[in-house]
Amino acid sequence: DAARQLASRARRRVQGEAMVSDADLSTQWQIVDAFLAAARNGDFDRLVGLLDPDVVLKANAGSSGASEDRGAEVVAGQALLWSRPDQTVKRALVNGTAGVVTIRHGRPFAVVGFTIRGGKIAELDILADPERLASLDLTILEN
Repeated sequence: DAARQLASRARRRVQGEAMVSDADLSTQWQIVDAFLAAARNGDFDRLVGLLDPDVVLKANAGSSGASEDRGAEVVAGQALLWSRPDQTVKRALVNGTAGVVTIRHGRPFAVVGFTIRGGKIAELDILADPERLASLDLTILEN
């Protein structure tokens, strides 16, 4: 079973397949809310526990570039940046799944989509390109 799972993950990476959440929306929100609370509280161990060991964080900041980080410890370290006092995080549906919009100085700073697989966060996709954010029609949900 483990070998099949590893092979499946490898094929997805090679083929560039987009991951899809396997949890219902209610479960997605529970996991995302727990992740955000752990990030706000600086609870590194809790963050790692909510992330798949092979989690992928993809970030697109437009002209500032794109990046991709892998692994629960690396991504948990990045998530600790979400505890900034000048930032507000609001729930949003991103492509029909649980996500958030971060707001700084009254304006959207980033949109984050989460992919939940097997009860863990398997992928985070961050869009922080100011030009693309300005063109989005964002509907922020009440927490």
